[in-house]
Amino acid sequence: MRSTVASGLCALVLVAGCAADPGPADPPVAATSTGATASGDPSPSGSPEGSEEVIKSANVTHVANVPPQAPLDGPQAWGTDLAFQGDHAFVGNFDGFSVFDISDPAKPTAVSRVLCPGEQNDISVSGNLLFLSLDAARVGPECDSAEQRGTGWEGIRIFDITDKAHPTFVSAVRTECGSHTHTVVPGKNPDTVYLYVSSPGPEQSATCPAPHNNISVVEVPVKDPSAAKVVSQPKLSGQSGQEEIASGCHDITVYPEKDLAAAACFGDGFLLDISDRVKPTVLQRVSDEENFSIWHSATFNNSATKVVFGDELGGGGSATCDADTPKTKGANAVYDLTPDRTLKLRGYFKIPREQDPTENCVAHNGSLMPVPGKDILVQAWYQGGVSIVDFTAEPKEIGFFERGPVEGLGGSWSAYYYNGYIYSSDITRGLDVLRVDDPLTDPAKKVTMRELNAQTQMSYPD
Repeated sequence: MRSTVASGLCALVLVAGCAADPGPADPPVAATSTGATASGDPSPSGSPEGSEEVIKSANVTHVANVPPQAPLDGPQAWGTDLAFQGDHAFVGNFDGFSVFDISDPAKPTAVSRVLCPGEQNDISVSGNLLFLSLDAARVGPECDSAEQRGTGWEGIRIFDITDKAHPTFVSAVRTECGSHTHTVVPGKNPDTVYLYVSSPGPEQSATCPAPHNNISVVEVPVKDPSAAKVVSQPKLSGQSGQEEIASGCHDITVYPEKDLAAAACFGDGFLLDISDRVKPTVLQRVSDEENFSIWHSATFNNSATKVVFGDELGGGGSATCDADTPKTKGANAVYDLTPDRTLKLRGYFKIPREQDPTENCVAHNGSLMPVPGKDILVQAWYQGGVSIVDFTAEPKEIGFFERGPVEGLGGSWSAYYYNGYIYSSDITRGLDVLRVDDPLTDPAKKVTMRELNAQTQMSYPD
């Protein structure tokens, strides 16, 4: 989803700042971070329920909430995506990002908060590196650079998170049309990781000429991230007489072990072969003009025999979970993926809980629960909350958590399962921690992950 960030924000050094010398091509960001002890105490977990309205299924427990804290608590300091590594959660925000210690999920504590405005700061981690997407033109990649209408700098910011209390900017890479989202793709050589960069394109960006029918592939040398660069811009349409897509992709999910990727590209879905990480090739393009408006994201099941595509009808700001919107619109579409790598539509899923006409609600970011032999998805639905869906056969909701209506844009942006708990990045209310206790999902608690970027799927024992 794309929105306009409040202008005039600058980076402020609150506890410890860091800056590198400018490079010849991409000057460094003056990163700023606040330690957990900046005000004398770690960030409070808050009351999980508080005085607000909370509705949930009996098998879901609201374990903790960390409300927004300075400096990431401005009027449009919206929570965005999540990534995980060891005992830490990384939470993107339109004004920067936070690092939380989640060794005790009931008491998440802030390790650092970095003020680095940039729409929408889609976030991921790999080893000692953290990546942020910038999809709104600024004077430069620096955290204190001002917004710039029309042409300006957009792309990927790279931080070193060896010291999680003091993330350090190391590099930035400009990408065509900016970076709305990005996906970490492990290289065949462990010394290299790649980023598949997605951006919406001409209809929403003054910096992007039409046609925009490609993605950008950024190569990052793990031992020298300052040398990161764009190495290819593969086209996903317009080949062999095919019609070109009007806009770029919104998000790409990769399954490296299977050499597959599923790209959600606004008007279409694509199945890709990524055996050559630099030159992904199109295996199939699928359309759904009757029901799908904005192909937003995708998730494989563990065996890569299904793909769930989500439709972000209304761009995330509309109420599409009300009584007047069909159950096949603003929903998930489940596709079977056959042994010959062909996608075939199986059916649709939409949360069964009707929302108020004032609540923005639509299918958004989710991830698999590692339940052997089952296909279970945890997913954010903005003000529709967090839904737990079993799509092993006919898709059905088996658990949920949601709050009452808020004025304006709100709700869960991303909801992912990680090492026994569900973590939800709420746009205006911070980080939520949930636990599901159910015989169907309990086997997932036996699986421990070392790192999780939801758009980079790794297999688990099935």
